[in-house]
Amino acid sequence: MHITFSANILANPIEYLHSVSTLRGDMLRKELQIFSFSDLLNYFPLRHVDKTKIDKIGHLQYNAEYAQVCGRITDIETLGEKRSKRLVAHLQDETGEIELVWFQGINWIQKALHEGGQYIVFGKLSFFMSKPQLSHPEVEVYSAEKAGGKSFLEPIYPTTEKLKVKGLNGRAIGKLTWQLLQLIKETDVPENLPDTLIKQYRFISRYDAMRFIHFPPTEKHYDHAVRRIKFEELFFAQLRMSLIKSSRHRFSKGQVFDKVGEYFNDFYNNHLPFVLTNAQKRVLKEIRKDTGSGKQMNRLLQGDVGSGKTIVALMMMLLAADNSFQSVMMAPTEILAQQHYNSITALLNDMPVCVKLLTGSSKTKERREIHAMCEDGSLNILIGTHAVIEDKVQFKNLGFAVIDEQHKFGVAQRAQLWKKNRIPPHVLVMTATPIPRTLALTAYGDLDYSVMDELPPGRQPINTVHRFENKRPQVMDFVKEQLANQRQAYIIYPLIEESSKLDYENLMKGYEEVKSFFPEPNYWISMVHGKMTAAQKENNMQRFVKGEANIMVSTTVIEVGVNVPNATVMVIESAEKFGLSQLHQLRGRVGRGAEKSFCILLTGPKISNDARERLKIMTATNDGFKIAEKDLELRGPGDIEGTRQSGVLNFKLANIVNDKIMLEAAKEAVEHLLETDPDMIMAENLPVKNYLKMEKGKTAWSKIS
Repeated sequence: MHITFSANILANPIEYLHSVSTLRGDMLRKELQIFSFSDLLNYFPLRHVDKTKIDKIGHLQYNAEYAQVCGRITDIETLGEKRSKRLVAHLQDETGEIELVWFQGINWIQKALHEGGQYIVFGKLSFFMSKPQLSHPEVEVYSAEKAGGKSFLEPIYPTTEKLKVKGLNGRAIGKLTWQLLQLIKETDVPENLPDTLIKQYRFISRYDAMRFIHFPPTEKHYDHAVRRIKFEELFFAQLRMSLIKSSRHRFSKGQVFDKVGEYFNDFYNNHLPFVLTNAQKRVLKEIRKDTGSGKQMNRLLQGDVGSGKTIVALMMMLLAADNSFQSVMMAPTEILAQQHYNSITALLNDMPVCVKLLTGSSKTKERREIHAMCEDGSLNILIGTHAVIEDKVQFKNLGFAVIDEQHKFGVAQRAQLWKKNRIPPHVLVMTATPIPRTLALTAYGDLDYSVMDELPPGRQPINTVHRFENKRPQVMDFVKEQLANQRQAYIIYPLIEESSKLDYENLMKGYEEVKSFFPEPNYWISMVHGKMTAAQKENNMQRFVKGEANIMVSTTVIEVGVNVPNATVMVIESAEKFGLSQLHQLRGRVGRGAEKSFCILLTGPKISNDARERLKIMTATNDGFKIAEKDLELRGPGDIEGTRQSGVLNFKLANIVNDKIMLEAAKEAVEHLLETDPDMIMAENLPVKNYLKMEKGKTAWSKIS
């Protein structure tokens, strides 16, 4: 059958490639999201190996990741039944023997292998009972030119077991890519960067980069290709974010807060509990400027635990009230929503500001009243959980929305707030999880960005130590000393999310152990965990808040939203099981008063190198931003909470930790381009504009990150 390619060859469906049947095309779409020639071209290999280099079986090392061996198959047999069924073969060369194992695609492999046949076998190396083994290796019949031919780097592509069964292993995908590269010309892969940038950084052409990323003549060629493609990824991520931000600044209409009135002034002059820090003043100024500009604000406010974000949010909600607008504050948990409600009503004291709390636990009668007050405008500030975004909640004139611990909400949930007024409210998203600068530039680059890097006066750094299990009695004695000085303590147990039953058992076991160290009636212990009702949690929490309980035993539900200035000790059990950012958040529950506070990280005797590194950082610094940078370094951007959904970090090659310098260069290049030619009409910027048009719709960029 003769196939006529479309003018844009890369737009052709993958089935148009020779030897891709309809069935194979379906498999490539389902398994690897390869729909077109372009998708295949952009499906990069994991690594390259010199496939002419043959390893001797007897010389294989434990630290080798992959091996390529050549020899004769001595026997083939099928072992086990049903799910444990596997095909096992042995391959021998003059130095030794290696076992080859397949758990899937057995029938297909059996047809391809013959006892006594000579094969070249490549795969991931492991050792079982000191003997070398290759699981699901790639096999091809031995030929002299392949084994001793000219050295070349063959790409190894990621694939799936389902594709391997259909004969689409890593090598087969390589053959398809090689075929595609024979069809395309330089004009089929147009430039997407300005010529000045290509010259400035001495990048190879985009066409060459695409060829060499797959089939590089040498390692140097491959390095050039990687450098070019990484820069492109970072450049376009920055550009898309900057365009969203600048289009919002230019076109999105916002409410105007032009009046500083009685509510704001009365609070500032008569109710503010402490002098604002310089950081708080700076952030207030930034937000005031935004809300007075006539453009809708979309600002991320990040500040370490205890930096005073809530006061800033409250003052802006009072400014909204001065301008006849209502405000809403959304928190991820009932505990945190209740905490905000308590602290805000206490701060407003006897001011004539109407504040209500709406959560899943609110009674029906109370809900109706709140809904009516929102609609008639008599409610100034609504605080709550995601209950505040339900359709039934309609405002008379919503002007300001605060989203706390913003990464806990999905994008769709946050976007619901936009629909609560004809002109969308100003949005302030807050987080106490410090975001490293590199991550903020990429994942949150479409938001304006404020940082509060200063703690209120009187706060002392928290003294953090790591202790092993065998020091538990001394740790508990230290807690007793603190309690004797009329202080309070937290003892936290990890949450094993896969098993709430295990969580509960661990906590109850821990609770009994704590009781043995702190018997009643000398000590009173309060406990909070996920199986309790909201009312029970609140009751036990309040006992601790009021000082009726000396010790709070809890799982990580305590992570956000509890403010007890009298609590000066935090003991974290099995601290090796916690991530860095969680440890930092938990530690932030103490040190909220003027007294010296302590965080004790308790672990078992055996801990991994990663866990040891985390504990070392925690004991070395209280700086949330340093901790966040290290967390990013240790875990990589994909695992940092809240960044997955942004769609921004799905880079194929770039890594915002390792490629920090390149990220800064890309950001600089984008800033220069948008300053000098915001609409990209200059001839040298047309390749960028054309590429953006072509790629439009491939990525879901959200207005609220």
